[in-house]
Amino acid sequence: TATRIGDALFSIGLLDHITRTMPDAKITVACGPLVTEFFTPIPQVEKVITLKKRKWAGHWRDLWKQVAGTKWDIVVDLRNSAISRLIWAKTRYTFGPHIDQQKHKVAQSADVMGLDYIPTPRLWFSADTLTKAAELVPAGTPVLGIGPAANWVAKTWPNDRFIELIKRLTAADGILPDARVAIIAAPGEEAQARPVLESIPENRRIDLIAKGSPALAAACIARCDFFVGNDSGLSHSAAAAGVPVLGLFGPSWPHIYRPWGDKAAFVATPQNFAELIDYPNYDSKTAPCLMGGLTVDAVEKAARDLWAKLHPKAKAA
Repeated sequence: TATRIGDALFSIGLLDHITRTMPDAKITVACGPLVTEFFTPIPQVEKVITLKKRKWAGHWRDLWKQVAGTKWDIVVDLRNSAISRLIWAKTRYTFGPHIDQQKHKVAQSADVMGLDYIPTPRLWFSADTLTKAAELVPAGTPVLGIGPAANWVAKTWPNDRFIELIKRLTAADGILPDARVAIIAAPGEEAQARPVLESIPENRRIDLIAKGSPALAAACIARCDFFVGNDSGLSHSAAAAGVPVLGLFGPSWPHIYRPWGDKAAFVATPQNFAELIDYPNYDSKTAPCLMGGLTVDAVEKAARDLWAKLHPKAKAA
């Protein structure tokens, strides 16, 4: 499977399908180090092979050494690698040119196995991870989760807008009046996230900035009542955890990458990806924030609309 968080979570629904339809299956997963903890708690997963990228495709040679000696019943390859074609397997499913890459990533994963339905991503957590999450996000008043960072500055909504949105959503007439607010960010994203954290009254803030692994962050998000974040692994974690989530989109394609699930929605800039990067001397490495067209009003409305959809009785009242 994938090495990046979002892509790995888009495909994790296949494991839910396999564990339900093949309850006696013994599963080995090969993935990147960031996502290992998402797979180890799955009861039927016997082994997780962590692929650490090495020069001269050394990581693929490492994988070959660990899988070539086994006669596999089923091989599922979402990376279209040569290894899946070379190892012994009764049945193999591989990503390739037959997959429509304009479909959502979750649908693409289902197509790899030729399924007639789309398995919704879900998460499993170890007991230790759940205990740590409960310590970081104690039971109590409702929690609004916020993911203000992203791995690319161009798709990061401005901090001042996150701050204003938090005020509105937790106001007396907001969807979560006086809620605690959890600010979640990965190691290396501290500078992006801390100004948002510091804008929240101390008695209502929960600091989840660089507090642990992606799986622990996901377990903390699972304890939130609503989540708003940029197009990042955190938003996809929220969706897979079954938490109401609103993803913010600009220079990426929501029809392919939006959070997936009945409790997920997205709101995007008026301009699409192609339009946002259509300017002289565009360079992805130096591009500034391209989310300026997405207003606080638009995001607040989308959040309220999703909340009303999920709480129709409250809306009627």
